[in-house]
Amino acid sequence: MSAPQTTTRKHRGRILVIDDELDIREGLELLLTSEGYAVDLAENAGEGLLRMANHGYDLVLLDLMMPDRSGMEVLEEVRQRDRETPIFMITAYGSAEAAVKALKLGANDYFSKPWDNEKLLIEIERMIARQRLEDENVHLKRALVQRYSFPNIKGKSERMVRMLDLVAQVAPARSTILITGETGTGKELVAKAIHANSPRADQMFVAVNSGSLPPELLESTLFGHVKGAFTSAVASKKGYFEVADKGTIFFDEIGTIGAETQIKLLRVIQEKEFTPLGATEPVKVDVRILAATNVDLYQLVKEGKFREDLYYRLDVIKIALPPLRERKEDIPLLVDHFFTVYCRENGKFLDSEGRSLLTFQPEAMQVLMEHSWPGNVRELENVVERAVVLATESTVPVDVLPDQLLQANGIRLHRGDTALPADASLFEIVMDHERRVIVERLEQFNWSQTDAAESLRVPLSTLNQKIKRLDIKIRKKGEG
Repeated sequence: MSAPQTTTRKHRGRILVIDDELDIREGLELLLTSEGYAVDLAENAGEGLLRMANHGYDLVLLDLMMPDRSGMEVLEEVRQRDRETPIFMITAYGSAEAAVKALKLGANDYFSKPWDNEKLLIEIERMIARQRLEDENVHLKRALVQRYSFPNIKGKSERMVRMLDLVAQVAPARSTILITGETGTGKELVAKAIHANSPRADQMFVAVNSGSLPPELLESTLFGHVKGAFTSAVASKKGYFEVADKGTIFFDEIGTIGAETQIKLLRVIQEKEFTPLGATEPVKVDVRILAATNVDLYQLVKEGKFREDLYYRLDVIKIALPPLRERKEDIPLLVDHFFTVYCRENGKFLDSEGRSLLTFQPEAMQVLMEHSWPGNVRELENVVERAVVLATESTVPVDVLPDQLLQANGIRLHRGDTALPADASLFEIVMDHERRVIVERLEQFNWSQTDAAESLRVPLSTLNQKIKRLDIKIRKKGEG
């Protein structure tokens, strides 16, 4: 099986071959690499799907008949989340009926074995060239609207692309914007992107976490106070609105602010002025207001907990951030981004250009792709940061993932000497076997981790990490 291409040299395109026959895989690899293509190989449907989840390809050659799943099933599953990547079906059982079905399911072409290599190469070249031209046209059209870049917001899914297009459109305006989304979806990141790509970018961006401040402190924080306004006011102090003059103020958890503060906030939006606590004269300000909420603000209006007039003042333009479970195709991109961020922060596993060398094992990546991510991007970021800190080699194994994430996906880390349950998963069986091998080798060397690591031909740090993860109790030398 061929490993993924890691060379940085230019090639004509990256092609994935999914076929259970070794001769076919090797023959296609030789043919395509001789023509300047980078080629990855997968020997079954499951491996092919994992490679497609972890890497982008210019074209896929997919066998119709495989032992674990049919090519038709793979094609159908891929097309549910990816309508763009060209897929050519290849089969030894050529029939018009199969060809028609494959094309209806989204295949771009169909070749029966043995095929004409010259014709296959011509069609591959033509398809990749056409797809690149279409991509360039899409990017060109999008560039007319999205004139700004958002380097800290990662996503290639259609929902994220549409959201970023909207951000690009509204950033130059002065309109109030309401950003909605579950906790951890990146609402403050979007607010900062709007500010950074607006005419106010060189002015202050002030973030207010409305839910973390009691009402009396929130008002003083927002509007400031004059000396003597209350017992501890020994000097006058500017509020956030005055500090953010000519800039942007961002209210996180806007639904938590109290009724009195809502009235004053409405006045600032309408009149562009406010009165500091204890003052008699209003202060004029020019501030753009961005607000975020992880709850249904209109439902709070119906319940009488939020002013309806303020709601409509805030909800001039709404930007809705999708939860991570609804854009799972962005997970590999986010993982790569966070790997690089935390490898740089920890000074480990970096290439000469400062990019991360870390990757998750296919089994670990599959767990990430199947997880529901209740904590959204923030939860994924924490998982990747943990993986960077605990990584002892460039390929991160599944047992480095947090226990609660594994358990949430039906994977139980087997501890102790009890027998595996009858319904043990493949992950559990493999980890149990690994635990037994390590314990046997430690016993063989009288519990010397150094000797055991040398015998197992792994770094001592790797063995120690596995001992910790598998909950192996180390005995002192000489103990029975």
